[in-house]
Amino acid sequence: MSTSYKQSFNKNFNKVNSILERKLRKFLVGPKKGETFELKNGLVSQFKHERKDAIQRVIQAMTVGKDVSSLFPDVLKNIATYDLEQKKLVYLYLMNYAKSNPELCILAVNTFVQDTEDPNPLIRALAIRTMGCIRVSKMVEYLEIPLHRTITDENPYVRKTAAICVAKLFDLNPEMCVEYGFLDDLKKLLGDSNPMVVANAINALHEIRDMNTDPSLTVLELNREVINSLLLCLNECTEWGRITILTTLTEYDTTDSEEANHIMERVIPQLQHVNPSVVLSSIKAILHHLESIPVAAQRNSILKKLSAPLVSLVSTSIPEAQYVGLKNIRIILERYPNVLSKELRVFFIKYSDPLYLKLEKLEIMIRLASEQNSALLLGELKEYAMEFEPALVTKAIKSIGSVAIKLRESVVKAVNLLNEIIDERGGELIINESVVVLTNILRRYPGKNDLATLIIPVISNHVHDLERNEALSGYIWLLGEYPKYFSNLHEKLSSLIEEFLEYDSVLQLNILTTIVKINMETPGGKYSKLLQSILEKATQECENADVRDKAYIYWRLLSSSSTEQQQKKIILTKLPPIETTISSFNPALLETLMSELSTLSSVYYKPAKTFIDPNAYSRLPVEKKDKHKIEDLKNMAKEEIINHSRDDNLLDFDDDEEEDVENGDKNVGNLLDELNDLFSTPPPQAPGQPSGSANHDILSLFNTAPGNSGLSHGVENLNVSGNTSTSTQTSKPSNDLLDLF
Repeated sequence: MSTSYKQSFNKNFNKVNSILERKLRKFLVGPKKGETFELKNGLVSQFKHERKDAIQRVIQAMTVGKDVSSLFPDVLKNIATYDLEQKKLVYLYLMNYAKSNPELCILAVNTFVQDTEDPNPLIRALAIRTMGCIRVSKMVEYLEIPLHRTITDENPYVRKTAAICVAKLFDLNPEMCVEYGFLDDLKKLLGDSNPMVVANAINALHEIRDMNTDPSLTVLELNREVINSLLLCLNECTEWGRITILTTLTEYDTTDSEEANHIMERVIPQLQHVNPSVVLSSIKAILHHLESIPVAAQRNSILKKLSAPLVSLVSTSIPEAQYVGLKNIRIILERYPNVLSKELRVFFIKYSDPLYLKLEKLEIMIRLASEQNSALLLGELKEYAMEFEPALVTKAIKSIGSVAIKLRESVVKAVNLLNEIIDERGGELIINESVVVLTNILRRYPGKNDLATLIIPVISNHVHDLERNEALSGYIWLLGEYPKYFSNLHEKLSSLIEEFLEYDSVLQLNILTTIVKINMETPGGKYSKLLQSILEKATQECENADVRDKAYIYWRLLSSSSTEQQQKKIILTKLPPIETTISSFNPALLETLMSELSTLSSVYYKPAKTFIDPNAYSRLPVEKKDKHKIEDLKNMAKEEIINHSRDDNLLDFDDDEEEDVENGDKNVGNLLDELNDLFSTPPPQAPGQPSGSANHDILSLFNTAPGNSGLSHGVENLNVSGNTSTSTQTSKPSNDLLDLF
């Protein structure tokens, strides 16, 4: 045999040998399954550390948003363990995926019941908390004995956890919660010796009261005994507990001044708390009981104690918290305007403040304006008017006008200040806003000639810069109210008439009224031609019906047989002067907002009932709420089942390799074989339930018709034509696979 032939033979032999070896290794190792397969192997490993590591990796994947619900049976196998950390992880997984696997959750009931008898109180509390968090209706019937045991547990940590579980049980089954006496047990916890148990009990009762739809059921009845119990544990609770207790104190009404004094004395120390929400809740409780104090001096003394806590709300470094505090302060100032009368400097704007905070501070500052601090406030407002933010500049100029309208002694200072701002900076925005403000000042103080002498020349010099309707309306009103202070009045009126049809309807009405007024007040008919011209344009050429109607009214009135004095009395009727430009709440709204301080209502300035859905706790069946959407979801679920049955592996969400349909069917069968190991032992039965009726065999989940042995057969019977109904050959069992979706 030649050397070349041997080399060629050896080369081919080695090549075939390597191919066979690679094929054999691949056959022995099996196809690559991806991350899910690795996790599955780790969860069923015979070594404890590997199982714990796999559970940790599953929780990590769940935390980042991956769907690991397919590992539910394997994770469930690791629930019975003495490792507290591993038990917490498994319970966390169960809480997250319980709704997608309601039947499998029942398998963990025995472990839950055993854990509620564990010597370790942490495990007892963890078990009852997890049972309450599993939002599956079938779990309710197993919850009675463990919950009765834990709600009377000797350890306060277990009792406070069980108190919250009662509220969760009421959400799932209110009738059972009341029938088995859990609501009464929860009320007894209000007299518990541990403050945290009391706080959780009152919190749970609040939740139950919101969920309750039975008017005959009294969930929470406040009396002096309950209030005293809450006051005793107020200082020992966490922040959330204190807020709940303070809210409850706000709901309690008393006409006894001594009891009101006692409540406020116990609440006042909470004003020093670092949490702004606790401070606001304390202020709300104090203000609620303040009305029960008949002595005015005593009420004023208590109000002075609220000054520093309110200031602390603005002193926080968090802008959002400051904003909420300012919103609540604005409501309080409406009812008690003197509570912060000496704290103006606290609300001065900082350069680093966001715009929404600056605007809200200006709202507070104008409400704190007084004759004593007017000079300081006006000087500060001038600085804000020189800023670059248009919204802040506009608000600052309006605030100057609000101060001038509010304080009679500061009018001249405010007018001079506006003149300085116009001269120093000018610009379209400042001139238009200043003209509106100056006009409002003259409307507030009619007949003050010294003010008219100061204001009208400034407006006359900047007529060509007026572009906003509000500013032009103010200028036109001044022409009719103070015609003697304008030079070349005839020319000004003529220009308005020439451009009459180009103005908005609001300005047209103002021009019409102004010319009629001037004609009535000027003897000798000096402006009669202008009057005739404006009436003709308004009645013949104007398209707006309101303007035409008003022109016809004036025309008919002026041509009537009534005397000139009667005509003047009708046309020249004076409107009442402006009292204030500071916005205020309706009395009924203010009363509601005072009772809803420190809530979202105080930020929106709306009652809670206007933006909270009253059906938030509705327990209507899902099918009744949105039947069409549920049917669509069922069709999608059927298609998913068909697709997955032909995929590589139902437990593999990594598309690493493509396999044929036959392998997919085998994997489905393997999945069912693995599930059979879990479900060979029936779950514990509910008290009083006959044997064999607690649960169907878990394999019925995967059978869409009686007699089908597996999912692959059930898939054949599904209607995949897009209709919402299934095949006529398929009967719907009680435990349908579609319930999982």
